[in-house]
Amino acid sequence: MNRIFTICCLIVTLAFSVSCLDNNTDTDDAKLVTAEEMQAILELEDVQLVDVRTPKEHEEIRIANSQNIDFKSPTFDEDITKLDKEKPVILYCKSGRRSAKCAKKLKDAGFEKIYDLEGGISKWKHSDKIKIEEKS
Repeated sequence: MNRIFTICCLIVTLAFSVSCLDNNTDTDDAKLVTAEEMQAILELEDVQLVDVRTPKEHEEIRIANSQNIDFKSPTFDEDITKLDKEKPVILYCKSGRRSAKCAKKLKDAGFEKIYDLEGGISKWKHSDKIKIEEKS
């Protein structure tokens, strides 16, 4: 009987521990945001919206009012120094991989408020939540 009680206590403790795990989608470098959250941030704060894809990708399709700083450019580290470290930055790319890497570089460079569009522009290009500009 004592053994069953101990096993039950362990199961309850394990279940409680697992249920209390933090399911946060933030990384240490940036807060992941949905298109809706990004739009709200753009409306409420003075934000720098940065597309980290190549200039060709940016020319084809982009979020309105974004600036392009190519993560793959040899001048990327120099280019990000032109951003204001005091202002929040929202990053996006095609799928979220490059923007996550860029967020780490921005964090290392001293930027404090960094947002990353979850899933990149691919996830949201057909959404009515953000204004997309496409080359005709």
